Amino acid sequence: MEQQTGRVAVITGGGSGLGEATARVFAEAGYSVACLDLNQQNAQQVAGSLIEQDCPAIGIGCDVSDEHSVAAAVERVMGEFGRIDAAINCAAVDYVVSVNEMQIDQWDRVLHVNLRGPFLIAKAVWAHMQHQGGGHIVNIASTAATRAWGNAAAYHASKWGLVGFSRGLGVEGRDHGIKVTTVIPGGMRTHWFDSFPEQGIPMPDETHLQDPRNVAEVILFAVRMPAQSSMQEVIVTPVTETSWP
Repeated sequence: MEQQTGRVAVITGGGSGLGEATARVFAEAGYSVACLDLNQQNAQQVAGSLIEQDCPAIGIGCDVSDEHSVAAAVERVMGEFGRIDAAINCAAVDYVVSVNEMQIDQWDRVLHVNLRGPFLIAKAVWAHMQHQGGGHIVNIASTAATRAWGNAAAYHASKWGLVGFSRGLGVEGRDHGIKVTTVIPGGMRTHWFDSFPEQGIPMPDETHLQDPRNVAEVILFAVRMPAQSSMQEVIVTPVTETSWP
């Protein structure tokens, strides 16, 4: 495919997992990449490795749940690259605990990162995309937005909400050339499960997990859709995904 030289992608959660995989895939496609992550060191390490491969990149510490942090990050991206063509919301958090045991601040954190974060990013990039004649926002949901299991009520609420937010946002974007895609991944081989052992939760069988790069390639494909078409939602799972169908 044609290299997208001159285009810029902002990726939250870009310091690891799916965010890192997405940063690498977009950089390979010719995009300048801004990696936003709560862990600034991780974001800068990913950006640094891209720069070593002659891909323009910056790593920015950013709490996507904080409006001032998001505004400062987007302002820096605009100052560095002058435009934002794609904003991909990969940042997410979860606590594997029952509602009865969940602390209120844990519930708030899940909703703030997983749902408020994409709203703040969309709000921060919207005017820039509108001014330049268009752009693309990609929100990463989960198969947790298609069915339910125990000890994940906050996560389910955030991801179901994200699907609804994306649909409404997509309608608003039509008159401004701003497309919105919801990517719904199944299980991936990322650090997401690292805390399971200390919580006494069995680790998933890695044979039922997919390489996050596979999902990142779908994100890039969605952003590269021809101007007259838009990929609204797409589910990407391992062929042996245990939570789908």
